[in-house]
Amino acid sequence: MGPGCLGGIHRAQRLRLSSVGVVNPHNYLACNLTPLSSYPDRAGPQGGYSIHVNGVFHCTVRYRQLLNLHEQLKKEYGSSNLPSFPPKKILPLSPTQLEERRAMLEKYIQTIGQDSQLVNADILNGFLLSAQQETSCEKSRQVPLDVYLMNGYKVSLNVLTTERSVQVLEKVCQQINLPGLYVYYFSLFLIKREEDGSITVSRKLQDFESPFISQKAIKGVNRVTLRKSFNFTSYWDPGYDLELMSDSVALNLLYVQTVADVEHGWVLTNKETQQRLALLQARGAKQEVKITAHTLGFLNIPNIICTFMKSCYLELARELKYYGFLQFRSCFCDYPQPGSMVVVSVGNRELNLRVRFGDNQEMKEGSFKVTRMRCWRITTLHNKVDKLNDSPITTSHQLSFEYLMSKDKLQWITIASEQAILMSICLQSMVDELLLKKTGIKRKQNGGVNESSKTESSSSIKKLSEKLSSVSLKSSSSKQLVLSHPFVENDAFEGIGDDDL
Repeated sequence: MGPGCLGGIHRAQRLRLSSVGVVNPHNYLACNLTPLSSYPDRAGPQGGYSIHVNGVFHCTVRYRQLLNLHEQLKKEYGSSNLPSFPPKKILPLSPTQLEERRAMLEKYIQTIGQDSQLVNADILNGFLLSAQQETSCEKSRQVPLDVYLMNGYKVSLNVLTTERSVQVLEKVCQQINLPGLYVYYFSLFLIKREEDGSITVSRKLQDFESPFISQKAIKGVNRVTLRKSFNFTSYWDPGYDLELMSDSVALNLLYVQTVADVEHGWVLTNKETQQRLALLQARGAKQEVKITAHTLGFLNIPNIICTFMKSCYLELARELKYYGFLQFRSCFCDYPQPGSMVVVSVGNRELNLRVRFGDNQEMKEGSFKVTRMRCWRITTLHNKVDKLNDSPITTSHQLSFEYLMSKDKLQWITIASEQAILMSICLQSMVDELLLKKTGIKRKQNGGVNESSKTESSSSIKKLSEKLSSVSLKSSSSKQLVLSHPFVENDAFEGIGDDDL
């Protein structure tokens, strides 16, 4: 097991950009800076930089804006707690000096991106939000925003274009009467409905972005959707469901998500179980029709029966394979053989592959436990066309992880997918959850952790951040990997122990 290295190398005209992004245990902020000349169609300040966060374009900025951010952080946290910042120059810079400045700025942002205190600072979040707003030319104004539940139910809100994801999350949860105790078990996601009726989780909305602006900027029709969360407070352990099922609103959110996951084939069922689930769902729906407004002094029997049926549905679903997993679009993998078309699912401390070798053959499954992954990396392709082990796949990202196949055998496995970065974030959040449980960190209602628990585990978390390594560059003309940094044994993998393997 190891911390997933998140970052990439983006193609630029006349420039080779080598960059390493970082995931830290408290947030996910991997930044790449590229000159705007590399993106002629990208709107923004001339002579500035395009910032990609976690593989997605976020904003454009100038050097002076980054310098101002540095000065604010220095005033708040002291220069000794910040990385070095490229100095201001009076004379015009040569192309070589411009590239050196870009590389230093990128390293600066990536370094503060792995500091748990800085990456969660209001100064940094405010900077990224303001830069996104400026880049999109959106003024602060009130706009309508629809947030959907997994069953398609629409919650209509009035939000400011400048409101962050957590503010919109709190608004929608307040409108559906979800108690504050359970708000941060959920997050907002951009979810796309494909032409065949399937759904794709494009990404999780982070707290340094505006859901309105991000939804407007993304290609295709993506809905802002409420789902169970995965981040620093990680919600992969199905045991947390029991806490949510004690509240009727939280129970209903779990229920509609589980029904949707079953219907879309994310949760596997046999014919008998599918019939039992359908019966429970029908009985619950029948009682919902009978439910009327609560009358003081009378027991709402249909509501009680409906809640009971939903609880029974969840209890049955929780026993099924892939319950609580996140499923990704079909993609290519070099396992079990080069060029295999696979379906990737992540959850319950595992990454699972499902592959069909022939049209009429049944699906085969392979399970890779996160506790047996020594490390992993994201590779961003040098250009958009590449062949993964002789497989005709066009993609821009690959996820590779080194897996302990047996006691003395480590093997690299590579998945080529546009969702590779999201896969990496999922793996990292499962690592976080595992480490936090081992170090006794407790949840707080605001989605953070108790300070006393944070102090006790600070050394483990620090080691996790320090052991991040390496992103590679791959060209379509060569299959050879060029590593930006040597791989480092990470303490998290060593500390798991044989019992977890």
